[in-house]
Amino acid sequence: MAEIATAEPTRRDFLFIATGAVGAVGVAAVAWPFINQMNPDAQTIAAGAPVEVDLSPIAEGQIVKLFWRGKLIFVRHRTKKEIEEAEKVDVASLPDPQPDSARVKDGHAQWLVVYGNCTHLGCVPLGNQGAYDGWLCPCHGSVFDTSGRIRQGPAPTNLPIPPYAFLNDSKIRIG
Repeated sequence: MAEIATAEPTRRDFLFIATGAVGAVGVAAVAWPFINQMNPDAQTIAAGAPVEVDLSPIAEGQIVKLFWRGKLIFVRHRTKKEIEEAEKVDVASLPDPQPDSARVKDGHAQWLVVYGNCTHLGCVPLGNQGAYDGWLCPCHGSVFDTSGRIRQGPAPTNLPIPPYAFLNDSKIRIG
């Protein structure tokens, strides 16, 4: 007479299932650090976050330097004289024509926010210098006015404007 196979679980079946479960947990435990290390660290995440700047301690005529997303930003509190001179410029005479009003936010002409690297080779220009009391790039002689517009030298374009918005009259958010 032929033996009939039983479908009853045996101890061996339990061992196969238990070994498979322990193996899967072990593989996950070993793989987790490798997968987790691909996530950006907290400093990288924070570097891309918007930056809020309190404008109240910045004196008239002063330029403050800060970093956003690893890039240098200049925040300049312009004087009335600097604003008037920037507005009087014949835009057609500029290498990169742009009126002063297009470089500042409406109602906040006293505040200029620009990236702080020369558009020629990325040098850091010196503030309150040059023929127009704006910025002077000491490396190659590019001269920017108080509106961040290129006036002389090899720089091809004006200092770029980062994305920013006024939260109130004394605070901005960059980014």
